[in-house]
Amino acid sequence: MTMQRRAFLLALTSTWALGGCLRPDFRTNELDATGTGSIGARYTLSAGDRLRVIVFGQDNLSNIYSVDGAGRIAMPLIGSVQVGGQTTAGAAKSVEAKLAAGYVREPHVTVEVEAYRPFYILGEVTTSGQYPYVNGMTVETAVAIAAGFGPRAARDYAVLTRGGSGPEGLVNGIVPMSYPVRPGDTIVIKERFF
Repeated sequence: MTMQRRAFLLALTSTWALGGCLRPDFRTNELDATGTGSIGARYTLSAGDRLRVIVFGQDNLSNIYSVDGAGRIAMPLIGSVQVGGQTTAGAAKSVEAKLAAGYVREPHVTVEVEAYRPFYILGEVTTSGQYPYVNGMTVETAVAIAAGFGPRAARDYAVLTRGGSGPEGLVNGIVPMSYPVRPGDTIVIKERFF
């Protein structure tokens, strides 16, 4: 009986140890629900984005403006304009509305993203921190930008946090290395068990 008990305990311990080798199930449903997988027409502006605003026929108003922490840009003549949470087309309409309110007759405005807000990468990478977003990047390319994996990194998954519309405003998920990254995302590369 003692030999069987010992064999059972050894088998149970081995199962627990090997369980640590397995990657967790990918959980991307909530992240996928935050919008399209790549940057496109549905991209919403937020703090850290730099915008190129072109007001046709008004060269002194056309310039590059940064979105502040409150989601606004500060333009000459019209002051502060709320653009956070809007697409570039929505931001153009907001600027046009302010200009039309007694400053410019029939304004025509175009807004383009000059530079996206940065992404953040933490955990088991060589150089964690804040990096400029590159269009079309994945978690794997984000790791490459951060100078590669650390020596104890789990190399087949990451934890990604993204701004969402939930009550906390943030959505987390376990993602594969090929998962698309968006501006403002935070990526955590976990430590492997052994």
